[in-house]
Amino acid sequence: MAIKIDKKITGYTLITEEDKLKELATEKNSVKHESEPNQKVVQLGEPLSRPDKLVGNTYKIKTPVTEHALYITINDVVMNEGTPQEHRRPFEIFINSKNMDHFQWIVALTRVMSAVFRKGGDVTFLVEELHSVFDPSGGYFKKGGKYVPSLVAEIGEVLEQHLQEIGMLKKPGLDEHQQKMVAEKKAEYLEKHAKSNSETESEGFPPGAQLCNKCHTKAAVIMDGCLTCLNCGESKCG
Repeated sequence: MAIKIDKKITGYTLITEEDKLKELATEKNSVKHESEPNQKVVQLGEPLSRPDKLVGNTYKIKTPVTEHALYITINDVVMNEGTPQEHRRPFEIFINSKNMDHFQWIVALTRVMSAVFRKGGDVTFLVEELHSVFDPSGGYFKKGGKYVPSLVAEIGEVLEQHLQEIGMLKKPGLDEHQQKMVAEKKAEYLEKHAKSNSETESEGFPPGAQLCNKCHTKAAVIMDGCLTCLNCGESKCG
């Protein structure tokens, strides 16, 4: 194939066979380096090895969807023991029950959760993931009127409680002013309806209370023409 050169030639050089071999070797090396996996792998969390001794808590839950109670054990590993940075973090979880109906998925769930614990890093995201699981056949109300969308979500509540106890999560709650306001609202409502001999639930909420969308507790009542929760203080009127 002929190539027409329109510009004036000012210089030239010859490519020898040796130059061609060097160029070919350079291309092979670049392809080899691109195909090799990256040797500098960044590990977000160092996997934890199991010590001989662990500390933990066992929680008992009894739900309408299971005939027998479930016993949830969460064991923690102590990090930086003996230093000012000493703290606990979950290492493994076990769930035991006489009821074998949910045995397979419970074993699978606890093994996956334990693997996440041992991987290290932030494990608090598991609480939200478990809370978002809904039972297709419907949830249930636990003692105190709180709605639980599924058994998995209640396991998530136990994990949340445990993480709060060891300091990995902050305990949600009302401040002193809010607690005083809710107590006053509750006392005012019960006083107004005492004449009608209306009974209250075990937690002190009226039996006809509605489900609060914020705290998911059957404690919302109509006060002064506005739906107000007697548990968390949530009000449609602000």
